[in-house]
Amino acid sequence: MAGGRRFNFSAAIVLGDKKGRVGVGIGKAADTQLAIEKATRAAKKNMITVKLTKNRSIPYNVEAKYASSIVGIRPSPGRGLVAGSSVRTVLELAGISDVTAKIHSRSKNPFNNARVAIEALRKISA
Repeated sequence: MAGGRRFNFSAAIVLGDKKGRVGVGIGKAADTQLAIEKATRAAKKNMITVKLTKNRSIPYNVEAKYASSIVGIRPSPGRGLVAGSSVRTVLELAGISDVTAKIHSRSKNPFNNARVAIEALRKISA
């Protein structure tokens, strides 16, 4: 475009019902509202269901890698949700408590960290 001022917006969204279903989506568009709608549609399409224990934790330790992000999630009864950045958001919206999560990579990319959390939870749901 003449002048070089054509903006593009991207939105990353985490959706969950706090009962074991969670999804992450990304949307890009020329308008913020359209980007949010696209991201919401993508998150709904990519939802997974996680098997939770009776105290809303996970049954066993799990590790996953997505791109350069690596995360480890382990059950820790009575401690609540101990996690950082976007991994915490994914676990909260999945309805998971009493777990400890650690990002083992140096990646600060919040979208990749959310995706690796989904990958780790997918190992439990399978």
